[in-house]
Amino acid sequence: MSGSRVTRRGVLGLAGAVGVAGAFAGKAAAGPGGLIGPATGERLHVMSFNIRYDSKAVPPSPDAWSTRRPILAELLNTESPTVLGVQEALYSQVKEIRSDIPAHYDWIGLGREGGGRGEFMSVYFDTGRLEPLDYDHFWLSDTPNVIGSASWGNTVVRMVTWVRFRDKRTGREFVHVNTHFDHQSENSRQRSAELVRDRIGGFDASLPVVLTGDFNTRAGDSESYRILTAALTDSWESASERLTPAWGTFGGYKEPVEGGDRIDWLLHNDKVRVLKAAINTFRKDGYFPSDHLPVQALVELA
Repeated sequence: MSGSRVTRRGVLGLAGAVGVAGAFAGKAAAGPGGLIGPATGERLHVMSFNIRYDSKAVPPSPDAWSTRRPILAELLNTESPTVLGVQEALYSQVKEIRSDIPAHYDWIGLGREGGGRGEFMSVYFDTGRLEPLDYDHFWLSDTPNVIGSASWGNTVVRMVTWVRFRDKRTGREFVHVNTHFDHQSENSRQRSAELVRDRIGGFDASLPVVLTGDFNTRAGDSESYRILTAALTDSWESASERLTPAWGTFGGYKEPVEGGDRIDWLLHNDKVRVLKAAINTFRKDGYFPSDHLPVQALVELA
């Protein structure tokens, strides 16, 4: 793939690539098989989820990681995404999530301050279905190949992790790009959107691309959304079937709001067909796995 590369590589997950495919047990997120559940045939189940960093809150706070972790595990074990992009995951959480899902999952990621420091944009994937062929990271700044760089008005370091996969079932390749835009600086969000758009534009034009992330600005009429959707398509808009209402994706542990701001998106290029889209409101005993809601899509590579 074209473009400059950072010299420091991400860390592959600790679990071996066992190569076991198929569904796995867990209570339903919405019915016996979840909203989308394990992908069958040539389809891929893509998920984006800001899991909320471990703030060290303690129960009964809904923000307590010790409370949220098993609920997140139940959601992931039910939905069985083929590939999952998370945001805000600290290294300890990255490893804990890995231990909470089946052995045939692995992950690729790097802390935004380098190594295990800072939040990860980790990409988890089903090794029975997907083989990573290449991966890299870049930072949302004027110096995107400099680890930990920030220069657009954001005081928090922001970055991207991408992985090029081969689908073992079909032989098709695609790229999954995962990111988290700044929560304060509008200039940073717009510049980030331009950089991500341009980097995706530098990939092999024949490859399907999915972009997942928390973009910290609403879909539909924000400038960042306009920049990205000039080149990509919003899966919520392109889906043949929507399985849920258009919930706002930043819930803050409160009852979901239909028609609220969708700040978590799953975008794609014209080599991807979206069959189903969903925004998952799964909770247990009144507790949510995160202050965000996960965004999901069932897709086919065109």
